[in-house]
Amino acid sequence: MMKSTQRAARAAGRGGLPNALFVVAGAEALPAELAGCADELTVHFPWGSLLRGLLRADPAIVAGMARVTRPHATVTLLLSVTEHDRATVPISLDERTFAGLAPRYADHGLLLSAVQPATVEQVARSHSTWAKRLGAGHARPAWFVRFHRAGPA
Repeated sequence: MMKSTQRAARAAGRGGLPNALFVVAGAEALPAELAGCADELTVHFPWGSLLRGLLRADPAIVAGMARVTRPHATVTLLLSVTEHDRATVPISLDERTFAGLAPRYADHGLLLSAVQPATVEQVARSHSTWAKRLGAGHARPAWFVRFHRAGPA
């Protein structure tokens, strides 16, 4: 099966996305040229500093995500943390976790609109090989989190 990034990167005439843009950069250091260009931002099963930043609502990471999104854009996260990960991310995930982080995301215009345990279908639609390796949604819990970017006042 073709990875979703490979599928999106194909020429538009061959079923790719004509406006797909792939950038290798830290969330806290995204190029200024990307400001306000995204209608949708998706993060699937991050680890390391990105996972820590998302679960601590690190201002640099959240501001970077907000900066690249347009008003009314959707930001979707699929996350998984277990006891094994606690050395890196000393936090357990549940609805209260995200409710507690919501005000810090809202400071950057990202308004929490959904938090729920990720379904097997949501995980499968991510086409994430990392999620497959982890057993996310099956043997390992995963969370679906959605934010909407605030529009102009």
